[in-house]
Amino acid sequence: LANTGFLSLCAHGRVTGLAVEAGAAVSHVTSVWGGQTLRKGTRSLGVAGDHLSRHLHQLLRQQSTFLTKKVLTQLKEQCCYVSLDYEGDLQEEGSHHPARFQTPDGHWITLGKERFCCPEPLFRPELLQLSCPGLHQLAWQSLHAVPQQARRHVLGNIVLSGGSSMFPGFPERMCLELNLLFRGAGVHIKVLASPRRATAAWAGGSMAASLTSFQHTWMTKGEYQEHGAQYVHVKF
Repeated sequence: LANTGFLSLCAHGRVTGLAVEAGAAVSHVTSVWGGQTLRKGTRSLGVAGDHLSRHLHQLLRQQSTFLTKKVLTQLKEQCCYVSLDYEGDLQEEGSHHPARFQTPDGHWITLGKERFCCPEPLFRPELLQLSCPGLHQLAWQSLHAVPQQARRHVLGNIVLSGGSSMFPGFPERMCLELNLLFRGAGVHIKVLASPRRATAAWAGGSMAASLTSFQHTWMTKGEYQEHGAQYVHVKF
């Protein structure tokens, strides 16, 4: 067993840093120092891909009847993006170029501001009537939970992962928001966004499993046969 934030860092060749994960069911922020997850630096956000798909369906309810989860996911992945100036883009009609999407049954859907309104709850959960901080604010909280002597090193290794981090503009927006939050602190934050970050935890898992330091965390077949499945709680 291993924390997915740690595995995402492993996929980038790091064992220290901050993993910002936006997946399908939940989003996480995890601080890792020397391969150890810092419990105080772990945060979660109940906004992720599934919530964004439902949000998009609501945004499009005036021009569409019923869209399956699969079609909504395709529509979201092909047409939506994260705005670098959400309020400005909302007010300026010409700032967003419409996109057209054809459903499997031949119906055409046109997206205007829905393109950038769909993923915005990752940064503004209040759009889904949730009174909690956005993902960038959770990252800021997590970084402040890191011991002072380790913070600068963690700041230099902020890694994005998960399918919902794949929206165009997501890395730039996260970087922009974090630099605004750390304004005046004398640091300039960059984020690492691999083109293959959607499956970073899986790639990191294969890397971590090959490390000599990881070998003591296996539960062997013999242990399973001797003690049963409940032995996992003893082993880990």
